[in-house]
Order: sequence, then structure tokens, then C-alpha cells
Amino acid sequence: MKYLFSKVRLRSHMPIFARSNTAIVLLKGLVTESYFVSILIVGLMIASCTKEEFVTSTDAQLGLSVDTLTFDTVFTARGSATRSFRIRNTHDKFIRISRIYIEQAQSSFFRMNVDGIAANQVTDVEIPPNDSIWIFFEVTINPDQPLSLSPFVITDKVKFETNGNIQEVILEAWGQNANYLPDRFSRGEQRLFSCNMSEWVWDDPRPYVLFGAVFIDSCELIIPAGTQIFVHGGFGRNSDGSFYNDGILYFFRNGRLNVQGTSDNPVVIQGDRLEENFQEVAGQWGRIQLGPLSKGNRIDHAIIKNATLGLLVDSLAEVKITNSQIFNSSSSALAGYQAKITAENCLFHSSGGNNVTLILGGDYDFSYCTLANYGTPSEALRATNFTCLDGTPLCTEPKAARLDMVFRNSIIIGSSRDEISLVDAVGDQDPSFFQYQFQDCIVKVDELTDEGGFPDFFNFCDPCINGEEGGNLFVDEDNWDFHLDTLSIAEEMASPIENIRLDLEGFDRDPERPDIGCYEYRN
Repeated sequence: MKYLFSKVRLRSHMPIFARSNTAIVLLKGLVTESYFVSILIVGLMIASCTKEEFVTSTDAQLGLSVDTLTFDTVFTARGSATRSFRIRNTHDKFIRISRIYIEQAQSSFFRMNVDGIAANQVTDVEIPPNDSIWIFFEVTINPDQPLSLSPFVITDKVKFETNGNIQEVILEAWGQNANYLPDRFSRGEQRLFSCNMSEWVWDDPRPYVLFGAVFIDSCELIIPAGTQIFVHGGFGRNSDGSFYNDGILYFFRNGRLNVQGTSDNPVVIQGDRLEENFQEVAGQWGRIQLGPLSKGNRIDHAIIKNATLGLLVDSLAEVKITNSQIFNSSSSALAGYQAKITAENCLFHSSGGNNVTLILGGDYDFSYCTLANYGTPSEALRATNFTCLDGTPLCTEPKAARLDMVFRNSIIIGSSRDEISLVDAVGDQDPSFFQYQFQDCIVKVDELTDEGGFPDFFNFCDPCINGEEGGNLFVDEDNWDFHLDTLSIAEEMASPIENIRLDLEGFDRDPERPDIGCYEYRN
């Protein structure tokens, strides 16, 4: 039957078998029977296709063979690379992915091909039960382009929408040839470096890109003028399972930081996302932290920006900061915790929290500094002589330590009514625990001097100008230009300080009537 059926289908061969009327009738019957069998089979196939069952649960998940697709090539010349992974349907029914797309779409460095369809967005992709498809990605990078166009770390996401839920895979590639520390695969990890009480000099002409948390002990890290440091942020996980902001440069007791920038070639420390829309995004990386008892730290002509917390000086650690800028942090630009900090010709501005936060006392000396915090409810300066060790609002474990704080020839200003917050937890029990003084400063205070606060504040801020009274100060604070305006009230109002004869940018200060703040006015 099978043989005859196959022969009958070839109509051009039918005459070979037509030797009698009986044969013709038989063949006609076979043809008719075969025709209906064929129709029946095709009909069943069509019916089975139209009755395919799809997974409809909103909890249905795709089986993705990776959570991060890494292009582990550092491109030293223009080139492309291709990587792929599988999408599995682990269910006993068909599954329909309503949309697969690259998050940054047309601006992405990555290109996608889903099971033979090349596009950065593909819709209604169906996968049979217990089956899979491949998805391919290509990235093309030209490291000769500016960093804003070819950054060090290039990231994106591919997203999958299935029955209303979304899954994603991170796409990650490296665009530039740089010093990756500890290496390019240390995101979320913690590594310790030591040089046996010697020096570690970052003098390679290539930039340095930091991943994870880099700990330094028994070593002095020297960062020469012009060094560019880019810190990759994100989240790391501690051994107890808690999360922290990744991208940390930490110095233990026997670790020391020595930044040797100049006015022409400052050291710049920032996040590694350099696209134009990331230039003013705070909190891109963690912090620089000088751990307890770390001494001899020196920072000169540094620009530290876009961190969660720019610089944290921990208990009994010491640092001298000169001619530096720390700004656009999501919390504080500078924080001292029972520390010793000397700052000269420094600019702290545009913080999500306080520009400068001083906790649990300490010794602080600020000269010719500008603290400017516009557009945020947090004060430019907050100083306390206590902390709560339990970290609860009830403060069942208070601890106090002596505060000794001096500001000279400095500006402390912002958009709030009060830009200085002082908290003395000891009070009349021991006045020596809260010592502060402002000399030749411009401040902005209002309710701070109310009864119950510090009504005698201006006895310790003398001579001072209260910015609450109005007057021009800066060229354009909205655009972060804190040079002095032509009619600035800060001009010629400072008192000379021996050994500080230049301003933040290396220009001479007037030897007799210098200006208040980090910048000397220039015509």
C-alpha cells in the first residue's frame, strides 16, 4: 500500500500502471483513499498547531544560562567580539516571550541577534516545551575615542518580558587599555595589598580602574600628579550577607595615602561612567577611607567626585588636605569621626548630605575653605561631640569625645536658612568638650542662634559676615562655579595667614587684604 501510494502521487507515472479497466478503478480508489488520508493528516497537524498550549502564569521564568555576559577582552585597538547564551523553556508547554530588548537601545554599544533575527528589540518569541534558543551579542569598541564615547567599563542590560514579569542579563565589556586593580573580575570582592612598609607608586601613564574594595596595609600609596583613577561602583556583600556600596579604597593603620597633584595636573578620582549623562550623577562609587589610627596621610591638588562619601577619616586617623575639591557625593564630601583633619584652600560642594560632617569630636582646622551646599536641605557643616554606638533613635549607648574645631577665612553657605548645625551632647557638664571658633568667615545661620540653640554663636564667630543678610558671593553657584563674583562680599575680607600665600588654583593671594574662601578674586 505504501509503495502504490507513493507511485500514485507521481501523476506523470500513472499510465504505466493502467493496463486494464479493473486496474484503473483500483488505482482511482487508491488515489481517492490516499487523498483523504493526506487531508486528514494535514488537518490534524493544523489543528495541533492551533491548539498549542502556552504557559500563562506570571511567575513563569525563563532558564537563562548566565546572569552576566562578559566580554573579557581589553580592546587596545578598534575591534569587535561576539558572545552568546541560551534561553531555555523548562516548562511542558510553549512559552511566549513578549519582548526581548537591550535597555539602552540605539545608544548601546551592544548589538543583538535572537535566533537569527538581528535587532535590538524582538517581540513574540516562542520556544517549544523543554527546548531552547540561542541569543548572540556583538560589541564594537574604538579605544582611540574619548572616554566619554569609549569608557573603561561598558555595561548594559538585555531584558526579557514574559507574562508581565521581567528578567535581565547584564552585558559587560571593557573599552580601554588601563591598569585594572585588583583585576577586571573583582567586582564585589575585597583584596588586601601590602608592600612591606615600602612605597607603591601609581606612575603608569595608563589610567587606574579599581574594582571591589581595595585594602592597603603596611604600605604608602603614592599617586603622582596627573594620575587618573576611575572606580567601578555597585554593591558588594559582606561575610554576614549584608550589602555595602562597592568601589572602596581603604587604608589600615599601617597604610598611608600620599596624593601629589599640582595645580596644572591634579589627581582625579571619580566613577568609571564617563558618558555625558553621568557627569553629575552622585553615588557612583563608594568612598576613600582612612581607617583608625592611619597617620601621615597627605592629599594635595586632588579632585574627588561622584562618590557615595568622598573621604572618610576614621577614629584617630590624621590627614592634611590642600588645594583639593570634593563634590557631588550622595552623602558627605568629607566626614571625620573623632579624627584630626587639616584643610587649606579646599572646595567642598553639592552634597546629598552635609558637605563636611564631623562626628564624635576630634581636632579640625580649616583655612581658606569654601563649603557650598545649594539645592539640598542638609547643612554645609555639621559638627557634634558624640555618637550613638547602638545606632538607634533612643541612643542607649551614647559616647562623647572632645571637639576642637577652627575655621579661618572660610565660606559656609547654601540654600537653607541654616548652613551650620552644632550638637553639643555634654553641655554645661564640661564646656571643654565643645570648642569651636570661626574667624573672618562668611556663614549662613538663622535658627541656630535661637534660645535653646547657640544664642552666643557670634561670640565665637568673630568677625563674621552672616550670608543670611544677602549679598553677592559666587559667579554661578547653580552651575558649580564658586569663583568670587565681581561684587562678592568675600573680597578683601580675610586676614593673611602665614605660609598660605596661594589660592586653590595657585594664584597669589593679596598679602595684606586677601579674599575669603578657596579662590582669590581675579579680574
